[in-house]
Amino acid sequence: MKTDTNDSPPARASARPETDDPTARRILDAALEQFTVFGLRRSSVDDVAKRAGVSRVTVYRRFQNKDKLVEQTLLRENSRFFQRLDSAVASLPTMEERVVEGFVVALRHTRAHPLFGGLLRLEPEVVLPYLTVHGGSSLSATVEYLTGHLRRAQRDEGRRDEDPRPVAELMVRVAVSFLLNPASCIEMEDEDQARAFARRYLAPLLNA
Repeated sequence: MKTDTNDSPPARASARPETDDPTARRILDAALEQFTVFGLRRSSVDDVAKRAGVSRVTVYRRFQNKDKLVEQTLLRENSRFFQRLDSAVASLPTMEERVVEGFVVALRHTRAHPLFGGLLRLEPEVVLPYLTVHGGSSLSATVEYLTGHLRRAQRDEGRRDEDPRPVAELMVRVAVSFLLNPASCIEMEDEDQARAFARRYLAPLLNA
């Protein structure tokens, strides 16, 4: 059997704790507020620095440029989401049920999140690169998170001892596609429809 990925560096990275640097935390808090209120296009490093009460040099020393600042802000929100998702599915007895409910929770969270949902509605052309072609960090963190859960299911539920990463990535890419472009012939306007979709199309991937 493979070891639990909670012991691997990538898994720890996907659920990493907040930085110990109080200035970096303050900058990220300010960035989240700035991007949520004004969007990415109308926000600059100077705006974030002013909101955080630090100099723009201080921001650059910690985050290099605006793209890195946006990326780290999104990654921190991802990490917070993983914690909420864990709490939401922890009591469910099987991986199939956790996959189904996790998909529903992910859709609900992203659509309602003031940053993710707001940017997808107001500035899709700006935010999409951070979630797709420039979204390697967010995508990788999410895949690593789900891979860890699938490996634990292999151990706990007696599933086949195969690399679950391809299945994890496929599930994540399917979920992201619905978040980025919800227009589809597949009805997913409410949680019951999302749950039915995940039960029919995502859960069977566990046995692929």
